[in-house]
Amino acid sequence: MDKELMPIYESVVRGDAPSVQKEVQAAIDAGIGADDILKQGLIPAMKEVGDLFEKGEYFVPEMLVSARAMQSGLELLKPLLASAEVKSTGKVVLGTVQGDLHDIGKNLVGMMFEGAGFELVDLGADVSPEKFAQGVRENQPDILAMSALLTTTMPAMKTTIEALEGAGLRSQVKVMVGGAPITDEYADEIGADGFAPDASRAVSLAKKLLE
Repeated sequence: MDKELMPIYESVVRGDAPSVQKEVQAAIDAGIGADDILKQGLIPAMKEVGDLFEKGEYFVPEMLVSARAMQSGLELLKPLLASAEVKSTGKVVLGTVQGDLHDIGKNLVGMMFEGAGFELVDLGADVSPEKFAQGVRENQPDILAMSALLTTTMPAMKTTIEALEGAGLRSQVKVMVGGAPITDEYADEIGADGFAPDASRAVSLAKKLLE
């Protein structure tokens, strides 16, 4: 890693948003490309945060703080990345299913996706099967990621997959599911392509699905 990008990496891991913004701006001013700042500074930092979470050294609050710090740096880079037409890792449409208003977990997953270089379309919470299908049709994503935090809203995942099938879109997109009550068995039962138990593993799963 470029030594000028080390402070960005360290500030993201530490969850220090003001420092991330300052260091990202300094790197831009020093003429370092937005692509390099993203791929050598922000992405490796969020990978480290994910690793720390999986080892049990970081918990959800630390992960959220780091993800928000990463996003504050990413906001400065987005216009530059767009104008440089930097290729993303893939495109994800994300949402919490109909009847479920929980969005903290979904937001964390979204930030982890962005931190791994994915292009993200967040449909929000309480998303109907029709709206998910519309999101897939309009955005042509590689992955549709659905979250449910309540056992009562889990069936909406199956209904959404059926809506994709009915609209002739199912074969065009990989579907991954997650949330507290979801299991691998349930994902198989409803015909999803994969299940991730947490935000860090959601990114690993998405990359695996796109191989």
